[in-house]
Amino acid sequence: MGSNPSTPTRVDIVGGRFGKSMSERLHFEDIQIGQSWSSLGRTITETDVVNFACSTGDFNPLHVDAEFASGTVYRGRVAHGLLGISWVAGLGSHTPLVMTLAFSAIRDWEFIKPIHIGDTVHLETTVLDKIASGRRSGRVAWLHRLVNQRGETTQQGVFETLVACRNPAQVERATQPAAYPE
Repeated sequence: MGSNPSTPTRVDIVGGRFGKSMSERLHFEDIQIGQSWSSLGRTITETDVVNFACSTGDFNPLHVDAEFASGTVYRGRVAHGLLGISWVAGLGSHTPLVMTLAFSAIRDWEFIKPIHIGDTVHLETTVLDKIASGRRSGRVAWLHRLVNQRGETTQQGVFETLVACRNPAQVERATQPAAYPE
């Protein structure tokens, strides 16, 4: 980590930032553009894929039929793309741990490579932008990359969330335009 507090840093889930433990949630004021985190890994199981198919009704043979999927360009069953987004949301809810008030948007989502049963994925998150939004919260844009065990990005895109402010009065003052001398 850099010695300059305004320098963006990379923080792993086992590390900390601002002298906080990982159980303390970040507020809007704590988040810096350019800051990034990596989550722990998660191995994809057949049970994950079957449960998602049952929950959604998406029984496309690419996901649930081993014989059919073996004859495709994927050479085996692949996880649902939306299941990958679900893992991004889940892994991102802990990395970093944030005082999130609302999930507001997904933008520019790309499905780059398939996720196979047995793959282990982790999430890489970078703060793209933050904008004060009212007196009690701010909007944060997070670039999320779901990366497999080979270091390949499988999916990526931007999530936007509304994040609580620790001290609403300070944020309100900081976001008001400066007065010009008359």
